Amino acid sequence: MQANKHLYLFLFLLVFATVSIAAQENPIVPLPIKAIKDTIRAPLMPVTIANDSISNDSIQIDSTSGKKQLLLGKIKYKAKDYVKLSQKDKKIYLYDEAEIYYQDTELKAGIIIMDYVKNEVYAGRIKDSTGVYSQLPYFKQGDQVVIPDSIRFNFDTQKALIWNSRTEQQAGLGSLGQDAMKVLADITKKENDSVYFLKDGKLTTSKDTVDPDYYIRIRKAKFVPGKKIIAGFSNFYLVDVPTPIALPFAYFPLTTGRTAGLIFPTFGNDPNRGYNLQNGGYYLPINEYVDLSFLGDFFTNGSYGFRMRSDYVKRYRFKGTVNFRFENQIFSQKGFDDFRRTTLYNLQITHSQDPKSSPNSRFSASVNLGSSEYFTNSFNQINVQNTQNNNLSSSISYSKTFPNYPSVNMSLTATHNQNTQTQEINLTLPTLNASMERIFPFAKRDGIKKGLIQNINFQYNLRAENRIATTDSLFLRPGMFDNARIGARHTLPISTNFKVAKYFSVTVGGNYEDVWTFETFRRGLDPDDPESNREVVLDTISGFDRYNRYGISSSIGTTLYGTLNFGEDKKIQALRHVVRPQVGWSYTPSFEQFYDTYENFDGEEVLYSRFEGTLNGAPSLTRGNSMTFSLQNTLEAKVRDKDSTATEPKKISILKNLNFSTSYNFEADSLKLSPISMNGATSLFDNKMSINFAGTLDPYTIDNNGRRINTFNVKNGGSLLRFTTGRFDVSYSLSSAIFGKDKKDPDEAKAVSDEYRAASGGSTDDLFGFGLDNRQSNDRKPEEDIENPLYGNKLPWDLSMRFGMSYNNTNRQNDINRANLMFSGSVELSPRWDVRVSSGYDFINQGFAQTQLGFRRNLKSFDLRFDWVPFGRNENWFFFIGISSSILQDLKWENRSQRLVR
Repeated sequence: MQANKHLYLFLFLLVFATVSIAAQENPIVPLPIKAIKDTIRAPLMPVTIANDSISNDSIQIDSTSGKKQLLLGKIKYKAKDYVKLSQKDKKIYLYDEAEIYYQDTELKAGIIIMDYVKNEVYAGRIKDSTGVYSQLPYFKQGDQVVIPDSIRFNFDTQKALIWNSRTEQQAGLGSLGQDAMKVLADITKKENDSVYFLKDGKLTTSKDTVDPDYYIRIRKAKFVPGKKIIAGFSNFYLVDVPTPIALPFAYFPLTTGRTAGLIFPTFGNDPNRGYNLQNGGYYLPINEYVDLSFLGDFFTNGSYGFRMRSDYVKRYRFKGTVNFRFENQIFSQKGFDDFRRTTLYNLQITHSQDPKSSPNSRFSASVNLGSSEYFTNSFNQINVQNTQNNNLSSSISYSKTFPNYPSVNMSLTATHNQNTQTQEINLTLPTLNASMERIFPFAKRDGIKKGLIQNINFQYNLRAENRIATTDSLFLRPGMFDNARIGARHTLPISTNFKVAKYFSVTVGGNYEDVWTFETFRRGLDPDDPESNREVVLDTISGFDRYNRYGISSSIGTTLYGTLNFGEDKKIQALRHVVRPQVGWSYTPSFEQFYDTYENFDGEEVLYSRFEGTLNGAPSLTRGNSMTFSLQNTLEAKVRDKDSTATEPKKISILKNLNFSTSYNFEADSLKLSPISMNGATSLFDNKMSINFAGTLDPYTIDNNGRRINTFNVKNGGSLLRFTTGRFDVSYSLSSAIFGKDKKDPDEAKAVSDEYRAASGGSTDDLFGFGLDNRQSNDRKPEEDIENPLYGNKLPWDLSMRFGMSYNNTNRQNDINRANLMFSGSVELSPRWDVRVSSGYDFINQGFAQTQLGFRRNLKSFDLRFDWVPFGRNENWFFFIGISSSILQDLKWENRSQRLVR
């Protein structure tokens, strides 16, 4: 029975297999079902937890596969709270201080959701227990940084959608460095690495991007980071209040460094010249070394002016500036009696060379020349200090050193000196100076020189110049060379020095001088008509001529020290007095051989030299034989230092110098003793007060006509010496920081302010006024450096004073002919508000000097200034309010009064 069962099972399987084989040979019938591609993709990367990174699979990808790898690098991610993987959503969740890094892309946020199927990430903020959002997303790709509320980014396409984005663009080139433009937008679409599209955006330079004090609202814009923003309708908002300032479209350059562009003018109304546009023009950076700016002024009455400025610099070689200003001024109208036209100009050039670029040669220039009335009559005057300058000077020089022994120094210099009051101009075109180093013929070059013989030395010096004296009206005209004087002077000084009795230093020497000239002058009566001509005829004789002069001199001096000790336990431990007396003698012979005579109308012989009136003058006709006396004094004190850790006492200078000098002329018939000259200087209160004084003391008396006579004053019933002239000057600087605990604060607090004051053209103490140009206000503190406590009792201030007085008693007039006080100061009423003043008073003429008042207010993103000269020739006021950043510095409003035409 059991065998039958197995037989039946075998037959059943055999029949079933035969039927199946027969079925497979039949054709396949297609089903009516449409094939659809599966949209679900497997992850392209294995999931790692927390701080792990994606690692490459060691199994090589099949080369026959045509699928493109989209991710080109590793993705690193981490989070502080948790990292959650959802296989269902195909996403990774990162929470609290989440971070993702992929190639040059960096993303940080409170929460990040990464879809590893779509290769997208979403980042946003998180809310704390109090309902406050924190951990804003930080998105950085390359050099571009965006801080939005949320962001959606695709790794494959590099596109992104950004909500409430905030980014910062460095642009411009201000005096304190590059400024930053903040770009804010409700929605930003990142098209690629270089193009963004903005919707409902804001542009501002305010530090506060959450609640900016001003911004430019743009509806739609194309944003190219680091280059430009091109916007549609844009208008200016001030504290979220729209203003009428609007444009149908706008272009905002964001390039860093120097870029070409327009300089917007300011509008005004001059009562003398009509409506005007001033300070408008164009800026052009020619290349990386040179730039050029052109500014112009135009008035409706026809007056105009222009200014060209070029700055150039080549690192480690040279740098300089060329500044030319010209004005064509028209007064009144044609046909009126008071109509006139004047032209003014000014040229300023500075050039300096880096000493390392050429150690043996140097070229430098400092030029300031032009019309004498330019700074006083210019209609575009911005620096009040320049109106107080009565002198314009220039110097252009080239120097060369030949280092081989004996070394020779040579320089070629052209100078210019112009008095703007008298309009006199003195030029040297050029001056040649050459000198050979000192030679010791009786001593080894590198050895120590001892004694009379070894210290014998000599030099050679040459000075040749072409000097021109002219006036402002003849400058740069053919007549300016009519009074030119050309000459040269060769000098050969010889000297030696040695010790006598160990403590006395003796110097003996002589000087030989050879003077050359290329024209001389002959004097006399006109031989053709001696009766009618009472004037001396001056004939110019052209041609080379020369004379020589020489002399000898000697001096002996020593140094005496005196110390008075009080003890180391005293506050003043010691006084030290140093005295340096010196006696000298000099002798020069008479040079009658260079003198001639002529007979005047009265038949008297007049002695003269043909070299009188030449560049270097004539040699002396009288013999010189005189003795000089001088006495130098210094006085110092050693005091105990207030610092208990100091190991040495502190040295204080009581008298920096106190000098006396006089001379005695052996050849004079009378009044052989010259007046005694005295000068001295000292400083007090830790060098805050500087005192300088000088005077003359005359041993001779005067007669009833005020003339000195050969009678000593003491024999005439007076004092031993008669005080004839005197001068006293004192300057004092004070500030609130002096009375504080930190004594270094005054210098640190004034460092930036002094730089601004010097740049505006005046002295650092503002005693002669301060600048009226808003472009010079670079001394504002950075916003983060301003301390603004809720309750503050600090009122920083500084004060500089200078008092000068002169005394004259040469004719017993007992007269103080000069007494004036100059002062300037500033008070910081609040951390962002300060007031400053500059003025002076003349006690002799009983009047105020030029007075100037200034008010400045730091309005965070804005600067507000008002400067006022209330009276005087330069009576003027200036008001300015504008954006501090150089990017939008043309968004401003300024107005200034015009000085009256005098």
